Amino acid sequence: LKDIEFIRSNYYNKLEYARFDSNLGRFVGYTEFGVKQANYWNSDPSYIAVLRAQREAYCLHNIDIW
Repeated sequence: LKDIEFIRSNYYNKLEYARFDSNLGRFVGYTEFGVKQANYWNSDPSYIAVLRAQREAYCLHNIDIW
């Protein structure tokens, strides 16, 4: 169960500009705009805590289905 991860990707015009990875526990930006957004999102500890909890709430909850 340790290899399960929650990933939330953000796209604009079919281009991924930022991604949250539960293994890293933070957002990573892939474009200039994405880096700015990632820094903004990473500066909000409550938002990061919600996304970290999504691994347990969404991924681990549905593991028995697959």
